[in-house]
Amino acid sequence: MSTCILLKTMLLTLISLPCIMYMPDAYVLLNCDFGADDESIVYKLKELPEIIEVNGVSGAYDLLVKVSADTMEKLKETISLRIRTIDNIKSTLSLIVIEGQG
Repeated sequence: MSTCILLKTMLLTLISLPCIMYMPDAYVLLNCDFGADDESIVYKLKELPEIIEVNGVSGAYDLLVKVSADTMEKLKETISLRIRTIDNIKSTLSLIVIEGQG
């Protein structure tokens, strides 16, 4: 097989491979206002398409939210502008997942 045909075959193989795209994830710990209706907060969170999972937790925080977005910019926007602005969310702690670790 000539070098030209071999290179062409390799190039076509690489082009046809599925593109694996990294979608950034984060876990966000939420503190809610004392006496706030956690269920209404959970409902509002679940309305956001980037929210993958919402769980109530015991300890220093009230809720644990898993967020996934198409881009890091969209992830940051979701946390800063959409989650943190929900009524009765007092504070947040964001933990952005590092790709390839874990």
